[in-house]
Amino acid sequence: MNETIKEHSWIPLIVVALASFIIALDATFMNVSISQVVIDLKTDVSTIQSTMSFYTLITAAFMLLSAKLQDIVGKKKLFLIGTALYGLGTFTAAISTSATMLFIGWAVIEGVAGALMMPATISIISGTYSGEKRTVALAIVGVMGSVAAAVGPLFGGVMTTFLSWRYGFACELIIVFIILIMRNRIPDFTPTESRDDLDITGSVISIIGLVLLVLGILSLSKDPNTSVIIIVLGLVALVLFGWFENRRKRNGKVPLLDMELFKDRNLRVGTIILLLSYLAMGGALFAVSLFLQSVLQLNALNTGLTTLPLTIGLLIFAILAPSLTTKLSHKKIMAIGCIMAIIGCLMLSYQFRLDTTVWTLLPGLLVLGAGLGFIMALCTDVSLINIPAESQNNASGINSTGTSLGESMGTAIIGIILILGVMGGIGTAVDTYAPDHSGDEQFHLEVANYFQKVGNIDDLKQNSTFVDVVNLIIQETMAFVMQITAVIMGVVFLLTLRLQDRKIKQ
Repeated sequence: MNETIKEHSWIPLIVVALASFIIALDATFMNVSISQVVIDLKTDVSTIQSTMSFYTLITAAFMLLSAKLQDIVGKKKLFLIGTALYGLGTFTAAISTSATMLFIGWAVIEGVAGALMMPATISIISGTYSGEKRTVALAIVGVMGSVAAAVGPLFGGVMTTFLSWRYGFACELIIVFIILIMRNRIPDFTPTESRDDLDITGSVISIIGLVLLVLGILSLSKDPNTSVIIIVLGLVALVLFGWFENRRKRNGKVPLLDMELFKDRNLRVGTIILLLSYLAMGGALFAVSLFLQSVLQLNALNTGLTTLPLTIGLLIFAILAPSLTTKLSHKKIMAIGCIMAIIGCLMLSYQFRLDTTVWTLLPGLLVLGAGLGFIMALCTDVSLINIPAESQNNASGINSTGTSLGESMGTAIIGIILILGVMGGIGTAVDTYAPDHSGDEQFHLEVANYFQKVGNIDDLKQNSTFVDVVNLIIQETMAFVMQITAVIMGVVFLLTLRLQDRKIKQ
């Protein structure tokens, strides 16, 4: 591909941005379809939640291996292989007849495919554009991913209400075909390493460590003691992985991950910021969507419309962010975004009740989305700004792993907080509003089943005591979720202060 197309055409950016869009969309559009999926596949909320979490878990687990395969196979070739595999996964998910089939198509096949595509989306952009265009292109890819994650609930709502959640996967398949048709507009990149350079042992250790870490988090609510052991084993495996990679490099061999990259402050801090930001957004969206469906009994479309303010805020401020970099540094813009996100979370606290309306949640969701828009549009760019060209593939893998881990852990951790909040609040709520049932195990079980089986307001109308009990549990649990999210964004704010304060002029 000639230099003119490579440097001046935006078509490679469009193709890569489409891939970033569907990968992020996949992580959130099913949030509003949970109730319908539970009915269609005759399963329960926990199973679907696990499938959603495992999609991003598997993507994250294979991310570092994928980043290295770019050097061996080539960025473009690996990206297209991942795209084709992604198409197979979306087709399998669309025709699923059971929760198991959905898991295989969505979590496993699409998860691996996403891992092959995500690091390549960043490194292709970094290798195709330079200077001002590189800054703009990376910001756009960041915008596409974050907007897709936020617009997912509305997209899923439209599909589920007027067609079926299955058509959501079908739409992704259409985008896959578009990417493959436009594949010749992506520049070619010559592989820089051979198959002999592949670190198989390091790959296995990293995959085991990441899988154990998030698997332990996913199972915390079921068996805390075993889960803690699994988490510790995962952390030990990741420490072993770091030691092994350093040893491999000292012996003159090519490591799967060059640990020297972590000496770059912006890459190190920026990756953590991405992880925590996606954790906060994914977890908050999951909790709000579940509340709107299970408690207020909104259909998928109305659930998506209710969360639309978050999408609008994210989109507007994500698009605005790159233009502001000519006046303010990335660091300052992202810090402002953190403060806005914290304010949004605090505004949402204590707004979740049985009589909650769309207008009650609108201001908080709008401000939260706006703050996240500032952060997500610029974080990838500031993370990679100091990384030399020969290390871009490796660095993009680190960055993408942080994003995927955040998405996976967000749904898992907030899901656990919801479950623990409900279980822990049952006793207090019953003692407060139904003391006669304090020792009634059957009554406690009915309350627990209400939440697990996606109960709704109509289920409560015949029992006013039950209404009071459930209302108190909902208020306290959702308030706790939003407060935890605010704390997470507070940590992100402190991390932004550690970034190198450099203006990147457009």
